[in-house]
Amino acid sequence: MPLVPAKDCSNLPVRKDNRIVNKAAYTVMGINLDGYKEILGIWIGENESASFWLGVCNDLRNRGVEDILIACKDGLSGFSEAISTVYPNTEIQLCVIHQIRNSMRYVPYKEQKEIMADLKEVYQAVTLEGAEQAFQSFKNKWGKKHPVIVRSWENNWIELTTYFSYPYEVRKVIYTTNVVEGYHRQLRKVTKTKTAYPSDESLKKIIYLATMEAGKKWSMPIRDWKKCISQMAIHFGDRLNLESAL
Repeated sequence: MPLVPAKDCSNLPVRKDNRIVNKAAYTVMGINLDGYKEILGIWIGENESASFWLGVCNDLRNRGVEDILIACKDGLSGFSEAISTVYPNTEIQLCVIHQIRNSMRYVPYKEQKEIMADLKEVYQAVTLEGAEQAFQSFKNKWGKKHPVIVRSWENNWIELTTYFSYPYEVRKVIYTTNVVEGYHRQLRKVTKTKTAYPSDESLKKIIYLATMEAGKKWSMPIRDWKKCISQMAIHFGDRLNLESAL
């Protein structure tokens, strides 16, 4: 499995012990060796944790996912620890778009345009060294006024910058989890019509049926896939068998 744009979730009402609770339907999307999107599983849970994601990763391995080259995630609690335990060679990319959205939460409207332009210099840099220089300039300019933003980027820097190891074709696939969010928007069109689901299993069934319908549109590999897979073959070497991909 070359790529796993990792989970997104939809929070939905489910009946439990004669009351209605909000539960999250988590899905994991993968991109296989031929460049096609696949939904690898659906999990229902009330909260995220390292143990929850460890169970998800073990479930993936038990069902035949032998290796994951790159995992793309948003801000998942415990996900990095879990996937590093089950798939220790997987490279993890934190969604840059989510990071930017989270950063903008702390910025007054009149400063947002300028800060966005400065952050763009960071995440659209040509090289990692260029990104580091741009971030240092950002830190010098905004560090005193917005220390929370700077600290968040510093704390997540390693996972935010994984994509700089790859050429443009691969970068544009892995720097964001928007492809998974698009799939979840399709799910919400189906699930929003129900006031509450009688059980976890009924929720899984409706998501499964909606996924089968969405999957009918996934009839082509992702754009520039052959360029992506050729680059990854060099980067990952013997871990990637291209016999079924080219």
